[in-house]
Order: sequence, then C-alpha cells, then structure tokens
Amino acid sequence: MTVAVALIVALPVLVVLLHIFMPTNGIWHHLASTVLGRYLANTLFLVVTVGLGTAMIGTGTAWLVVMCRFPGSRIFEWALLLPLAVPTYVIAYAYTDFLQYSGPLQTWLREIFGWSHGDYYFPSIRSLGGAATLITLVLYPYVYLLARAAFLEQSVCVLDVGRTLGRGPWRLFTSVAVPLARPAIVGGVSLALMETLNEFGAVQFFGVDTFTTGIYRTWFGMGEQVAAAQLAACLLLFVIVFVLLERWSRGQRKYFHTSSRYQRLPEYQLAGWRAQGAFIACAIPVLIGFLLPCALLAHLAIQKGDALFGTRFLDFAWNSLTLAALASMVAVSLALILSYGVRLHPSPITRTATRIAAMGYAIPGSVVAVGILIPFAWLDDTINSFLSEHYGFVAGLIFSGSAFILVYAYVVRFLAVSFNTVEASLGKVTPTMDAAARTLGQTAGGTLRRVHTPIMRGSLLAAGILVFVDVMKELPATIILRPFNFDTLAVRAHNLASDERLAEASTSSLAIVAVGILPVILLSMAMSRSRPGSGKTGRKDKDL
Repeated sequence: MTVAVALIVALPVLVVLLHIFMPTNGIWHHLASTVLGRYLANTLFLVVTVGLGTAMIGTGTAWLVVMCRFPGSRIFEWALLLPLAVPTYVIAYAYTDFLQYSGPLQTWLREIFGWSHGDYYFPSIRSLGGAATLITLVLYPYVYLLARAAFLEQSVCVLDVGRTLGRGPWRLFTSVAVPLARPAIVGGVSLALMETLNEFGAVQFFGVDTFTTGIYRTWFGMGEQVAAAQLAACLLLFVIVFVLLERWSRGQRKYFHTSSRYQRLPEYQLAGWRAQGAFIACAIPVLIGFLLPCALLAHLAIQKGDALFGTRFLDFAWNSLTLAALASMVAVSLALILSYGVRLHPSPITRTATRIAAMGYAIPGSVVAVGILIPFAWLDDTINSFLSEHYGFVAGLIFSGSAFILVYAYVVRFLAVSFNTVEASLGKVTPTMDAAARTLGQTAGGTLRRVHTPIMRGSLLAAGILVFVDVMKELPATIILRPFNFDTLAVRAHNLASDERLAEASTSSLAIVAVGILPVILLSMAMSRSRPGSGKTGRKDKDL
C-alpha cells in the first residue's frame, strides 16, 4: 500500500523527470555557457543564507517561548507564526514600496537631513541580499513550528539529568535539547530550503536569477520544456544532496521517546536584561516579518483598495479556505501512511518510493501542474473518446477541469511539508512501544491510532498548519489548474500586483493573512495543550 500511494503522488514528478532523457537541440549547452553559473551562485547564496538564518531564528525563539517566561512570551507563542501567512511576493512588494528611493522612508530621511540624490548611501532592497533577508523572515516559522513541537515533546527527566550534571540553561539548550530536537529542526530547515529553491515571485520581482526563474523563463518564455525539466532536475539534486548529507552526518544515532507520560516542563523566569533580550529577540522577527508589511499594505488598502472588495471576496476566501483545508487533511493523512509504512517495512523500495513522492516540493508549482495536466488530459481524452464511440456523448473535462486536480496538485506539491514533520515525530517513538502494543493484541493500524497518534498530536497539528498556510499562498499551480471562474485570494492578489496595481492588490493580500491567522492561532494553542500533563487537571505524571 505504501508503494502504491507513493507512486500515485510521485506521478507528476516522474512525468517531469522523463523529460530529462529527451534531446534539447543545443539549448542546454547554451544555458550552461551563459546563465547556468549565475543560477548556481545565486541559488547557493540563498540556500546558505536562508538555511542559517531560519535555523537560528526558528530554533532560538522556539526554545525561548517553550522554556522561558518573560513579558509577552504567551503572545509570542502564536505571534511568531504570523509571518508564515504572508506570501514572499507580497512582502517583497510592500518593502519595495517602502524602501525605494521615492518611498516614504528615504523621502522622510531627505526631508529631515536635507539630503539630495547622491548625498547618502542606502542599501537596495531589490538585490540578492534583500531577497535572502525577506525570504528568511517569511520562512523561519517552518523551523520555529517544528522545533517548538519537538521541545514540547521533550522529556523532563532528560533535562533534569542535564542539570544534575552541571548544565546551565545555555549548555542545556545546546548540548541536550537541540541534539534531541535535531530531526525536527533539520526537517524545518529542509522545508525552508526547498521553499527557497522554489521561490519565484520575490526573486523575479527583485531581478535575481535563480534556478526557479530560469525554469520559468526556459519553459514558458523559450518554450523549451525539456531544458526546463533538466533545470528542475538540478533543483532535485540540491534536495537529494542535502538529505543525504544530513543522514550521513546523523550516522546510526536514533532519537526516541520512551514514554507517552510527561510532567509539566520547567520554566525559567527571566528578569532584567535577560527578559529584555528575550523580548527583543522574539519581537524583531514578528515586527519586520509581519507587523510592518501588514501595516504598509493596510495603509495602501485604505488609500486605494480593490474596487471589487465585498461579496466577491467571500467567494475568493471560501475557495482558498476550502482548498487549504482539504489539501492539509489529505497531505497529513498520506504522510502518516507513508511514514508508518516505511517504519513497518523499511525496505529500499519503500524508502525510495516515499523519497520520490516527497520530491514534488522542490519542483516549481507550474512544472508540477504541467506534469499533472499531461496524464490527466490524456485520461480525459481517452474517456471522452470511449463515451463518444459507444454512447454518442462527451463528458467534457472530467478531471482536468475540476477542483480535484487542484487538490491533487497541492498534495503533490506540499506532501514533503507534512511528511518531514510526521517522519521526524514518528522516528522519536521507540520501537519497543510497537512491540508492546502488538503483544497486547493491537494490529498495526490499532498501534498507529492508539499509541503513535496521541504522542504525535502536536507534530500532526504542526504539519496541518504548514500545509494549510502554504496552500493559501500557492500561486503558479493554482493559476494553471483552477477550474473556470474559480479564483482564489492568491490569484487575485498576483493578477493586480503583476500589473503594478499594488494598492489594489493589498486588499487581497491582507485577506490572505486574515483567513490564515485564526487557524494558526487556534492550532498553536492546541499544540501547547497537546503535551500530556499540560492540561487543566494539573496532572504531573513522571517520565519513565
């Protein structure tokens, strides 16, 4: 079953990969001699910068809100997730309008100091460094969410042992908590890196050439599908190399929980400069990554918003919300099936099949859409030909013109988001629990339902959040595959912003954030209560 599910999800990826073996008529050699080096250098810079930035911000803030108490710590538990609801292309538009030469900030500086053009230096936001900074501020919640879930699931006994061995809060964090949470942290960083490799809107707007912009330009600008697929294969190579390096560095080490019974986590009460430092460390990512761009967009929306704002937006919001909810449920369910199938039958075939199925996240959404359209268009044509020949009527676009194909594209595109999260959490459950459950008469499904799922509840919620928010922001596949007269908030915002109608696009952009905020807050609170022993009963079962 695991292999069958993996092959269904991996079908679009395999369709794209088959193009690699087709001749390119010299296009690939032209790309290699002209732009491939620039694609490689810029992509590597983004990967390294975003990887380090998201790891430091996400892990550090997760530890602070879980283990420390300082002014605003309860608010930061969910506020640190908010930048994830802002699409990268939206934050790029907002900061470009704010920081450019004719923007409010530089205009204010010239008025205050009497400067004119050439009298001062101001860094350009439309640059490689600017793109890396904005992408980091949007993607660090991937690491924060998974690291926070891992810290919430950590054993108090292990922390107590660390303290008895003389570990202070800092050494306890670096030598105990982070190594135990490593699978979750690496999973979050890998998601951020794959999203960075796939990023299109912000880097295109900033004029930064990466593999993704090269794929779009080659596929849709030059009409060279084969060469574009080969560029997409280079993206897959980045992901494969990263995963292999991480697993090699991990070696034979395993990270297990030995019990599902926990006592309440200890909390460090911070005061003085420590409390102020913790507050600033958590406030800066929220301020720059969410509050300021949303304030800029709100200002634009008030000045000149979308003329269609009203009942039409209820349809846009409903479409976005429904698609996101369906895709997140399907993706988390399939991720649970695949990861548990690998756990039960860790053969090379199942491992390879699941890895291929999870590679869709590294391929641009439009390429995934084309990989889906090719087989489903053929299937629709075959069915219509059969019906026309035998029954005298045509059913029309059964699959390729329905919302089903859109949900399928989202699952293919974002399965890695949920799979990495679920796999990291399931990998920490010791195999002795499976053996004990089976000796007590539980089937494999019963063990998953009654033993593993309660322990993984926080991580499952985290996976659902990530997929939900990603689907809310997804753009290329939605534009290509959406049914007729079926628009989402992301499509509306992009259509206006691409026409340089940023003030009007701000309304849809704010609506995307508004629709995504409430589920993020509610699920974040549910994650806080997901740890046994954290409920209102005050139960403090000791770890075994």
